[in-house]
Amino acid sequence: MQAVAANWGNDREVPSELAINLATVREQFGLKEAVEACAALGIRSLGFLTDQMRAVGLPEAVRIAEDNGVRVTGLARGGIFPAALPEGRAQAISDTKRAVDEAAALGAECLIILAGGLPAGTRDLAFAREMVCEGLFAVHQYALLSGIPLALEPLHPMYAADRACLNTLEQALDICDLLGEGTGIAFDTYHTWWDPKLEEQIVRAGKRRLLAYHVSDWLVPTRHLLFDRGMMGDGVIDFCRMRSLLSGMGYEGSHEVEIFSSEWWSRPGELVLRTCLERFIAHCT
Repeated sequence: MQAVAANWGNDREVPSELAINLATVREQFGLKEAVEACAALGIRSLGFLTDQMRAVGLPEAVRIAEDNGVRVTGLARGGIFPAALPEGRAQAISDTKRAVDEAAALGAECLIILAGGLPAGTRDLAFAREMVCEGLFAVHQYALLSGIPLALEPLHPMYAADRACLNTLEQALDICDLLGEGTGIAFDTYHTWWDPKLEEQIVRAGKRRLLAYHVSDWLVPTRHLLFDRGMMGDGVIDFCRMRSLLSGMGYEGSHEVEIFSSEWWSRPGELVLRTCLERFIAHCT
């Protein structure tokens, strides 16, 4: 593992495009502590999580962001639309509208949408994807009027059954084409680096529909389906290629480090944040 400078923030600048998704240090810090730890290092572009935000309450979350001069790059998450019963689908729509309101209050740049997987006891993947489309159509106009873009985030196919039945940028962009204005994609390297149509779909998305860019590495071997994302440089993803693809489309948004990792969650939060800074500069710029 590369050494981490002990004096970050004193004599070196944080890259202007760098953001930290607070999931990266969610086990070390609550919302206030996480925001303050990032701000102390000069990191003021942050992705917020609905559960952390709701734990302190929306007014307090807004105050924490404002007091620390934080720009909320995105709020994660809305969605999880498939459900076995109509009541469950209605609840998911209601929950997503609530998340839209929260994103607006925080001044978030987008709401990250996680599709959801197969409803319990079912095997019909195509029907689950239909329910995702229905849910998005039900919340789209509400989000549009609130000024909050919906960023559809396709997840790796290993999550198709339980977390997200949208698994490629192409699938997400097909839905964006149906919905129209106010929709786009959250491009996550961990989930889509393998896609043979990656470049084609990034070009298809263009600047207008590239709403978010999330960064973490794919480890070989991967030891856990959910909690073993890698720190940049520890895996196999070509981040320079990813950056080049985005730059070619004129993307000017954040490059948001989002690492779900039991290993990194077991380390001191400040050390993790400093390592993110070091690795981002070494591998992603």
